[in-house]
Amino acid sequence: MIYPPVFKSCAALRPYIAHIDDIYKDFTSYKFRVPVTGAIILDESYDRCLLVKGWKSGASWSFPRGKKSKDEEDHTCAVREVLEETGFDVSKLLNMDDYIEVVIGQQRVRLYIVTGVKEDTVFAPLTKKEISEISWHRIDELQPASDEVMSRGVNGLKLYMVAPFLLSLKSWITAHPPPPVTQKSDASSKVTSVWKAKGSSEGAATVVPENSLFQAGSGPQKVDNGPGKSFRNFRFDAASILQAMEAAFAAN
Repeated sequence: MIYPPVFKSCAALRPYIAHIDDIYKDFTSYKFRVPVTGAIILDESYDRCLLVKGWKSGASWSFPRGKKSKDEEDHTCAVREVLEETGFDVSKLLNMDDYIEVVIGQQRVRLYIVTGVKEDTVFAPLTKKEISEISWHRIDELQPASDEVMSRGVNGLKLYMVAPFLLSLKSWITAHPPPPVTQKSDASSKVTSVWKAKGSSEGAATVVPENSLFQAGSGPQKVDNGPGKSFRNFRFDAASILQAMEAAFAAN
């Protein structure tokens, strides 16, 4: 393998050039072993679920989810990742006993089932260039895992990160019927887009301002403008770092 330029330009990394193949193999193996958690967000009628679409051209749809940090609890990771990808705080709605877990390859994926979310809830990701669209999808229009669906669903949507959970989700809904609601979801609309990024690969759309995001069971989120805001809000964007490393290896 031709090593990425960063190994040549960074003195601290030069000693590892001879081991770049092993480093890359270890990194790839690690990336696909890190447990993932997130949430399956259902509307009040349990007819629709919320899906997010990745940023890159040809990206697939998935439930909002992400990799766990070291020593992080499953439910804590799920709340954090859903907030980052949708701007919605599920902490008050999440029941730690209601989840679906599958193993994909060597990776454990646990998704908590969060119910009763209003369809007019405002969603918008807190991360940049990670999510291109957020939409409500009718569950009865999504297909369980099969060879066809794992590549592209019958409705043209890439669903290989959604399909493995659908049979268990439908069984859970049958066992836990929704409470009576005044209005059912619009059966004529299979997909309802609630947020779409400007400049994404799928075209431009209006971006919801971050100060209009709502948390579950509360008003608008408070804006932190106090002293030391930048320091308190600093964090490493692990997803972007992993993507950059993967892109650097792939380019060489």
